[in-house]
Amino acid sequence: MEQQSPPSSSTTTTTTSTTPFLPQHHPWWRRHFHMKNSLSSELSGAVGDLGTFIPIVLTLTLVSHLDLSTTLIFTALYNITTGLLFHIPMPVQPMKSIAAVAVSETPHLTTSQIATAGASTAAVLFLLGATGLMSTLYRLLPLPVVRGIQLSQGLSFAFSAIKYIRYNQDFVASKATAPRAWLGLDGLVVALSSLLFLVIFTGSGDHYDRNESDEDQPRRRNSKRLRILGSIPAALIVFLLGLVLCFIRDPSIFGDIKFGPSKIGFLSITWNDWKVGFLKGAVPQIPLSVLNSVIAVCKLSGDLFPDRELSAAKVSVSVGVMNLVGCWFGAMPVCHGAGGLAGQYRFGARSGWSVVYLGIGKLVIGLVFGNSFVRILNQFPIGILGVLLLFAGIELAMASRDMNSKEESFVMLVCAAVSLTGSSAALGFVCGILLFLLLKLRKMEYSGSAPGFSKFKFESTVDAETSSIP
Repeated sequence: MEQQSPPSSSTTTTTTSTTPFLPQHHPWWRRHFHMKNSLSSELSGAVGDLGTFIPIVLTLTLVSHLDLSTTLIFTALYNITTGLLFHIPMPVQPMKSIAAVAVSETPHLTTSQIATAGASTAAVLFLLGATGLMSTLYRLLPLPVVRGIQLSQGLSFAFSAIKYIRYNQDFVASKATAPRAWLGLDGLVVALSSLLFLVIFTGSGDHYDRNESDEDQPRRRNSKRLRILGSIPAALIVFLLGLVLCFIRDPSIFGDIKFGPSKIGFLSITWNDWKVGFLKGAVPQIPLSVLNSVIAVCKLSGDLFPDRELSAAKVSVSVGVMNLVGCWFGAMPVCHGAGGLAGQYRFGARSGWSVVYLGIGKLVIGLVFGNSFVRILNQFPIGILGVLLLFAGIELAMASRDMNSKEESFVMLVCAAVSLTGSSAALGFVCGILLFLLLKLRKMEYSGSAPGFSKFKFESTVDAETSSIP
């Protein structure tokens, strides 16, 4: 009987070498819930949207008697849920138009009227998302118009940030009071030092992910130095500095803190509250939420995370569900803002875990400190908030840098200019759409082949002379 010869070395080598190419099956939770960046970067990115969150929450708490504890608890739950569902640093931001109307109207809108404004807006967005109309709108909107809205929103944030840095702010009166002093715990030196610190440690916003190898960089030493700088949670350090300065500016805060959340209950809402909330709050908020909270957020998510672009229908339904649940209890009306997403990405957030950590922090604060936390926020250095808001605004505005032709840039800039000067994203959107259609009609050539018969033929190419930039 013949003996079987042992397998040859070549066979063994072949078997071993092919093993790494076998499909790797990872658990679903590992594919969807692992962090895309280092823990320090995710924590730093978590505070990237607080430059807009804190001023609006503080204003509504002081002016309209918003229940801060309830708002913190509900927004914490929103952060945790959306972070786990969308797998990106999905922000939870105040509905800015409703907040502006609430504090500018005389008399100020009540908590019930603010709630009805948020619920009315949420109902419209929920219906648009559930019926698929929001997805249709998202597909049909021209990119230059969307970029114009993003550019105007980003520049608006940046302009507000500069005002926060340069001038003392009275959020109750919604105005600047006096030029900010150079010295002091909320002086220009503190704000500019924070700005310089963030520029040194975060640069222009290009973070080096932990999975990126040094061989991908042309200069290994420079790459290593930048990697070390980028691993430091600069934005988190600046925010914690602001919290420390709160207690130094007013030590009496220690005696005013009362532990425990406020009692959560249903609001008492009348028919007049619905009428006032819808007409004064929801009507101006609905177009802003459609454009900035859904369309712009989805487009920006595709820019920042090409493999995780959000669905317009899901985001629209998400905004609807959040407010249809929380507004009945007096929580602040919220949405998903493109500026918040840009700010969190700017400071290192690359996964949903970033906003999960933020939600856990809000939940702890809401449950432990309750409404007394407003005493701390009231002493937070506004200059530092301005610095955080500045970086968020610039990051959002830079999303418009992909306009390659003169025609696209023209539509985008007109849309942005009208939105900024008219203080209305809806007005800028309408002007941008009309301009886009007018330019397309201009490129249609007329031809008639027989009497009584005519047709329009769309030019497939753009004239090189009109599209070239001198």
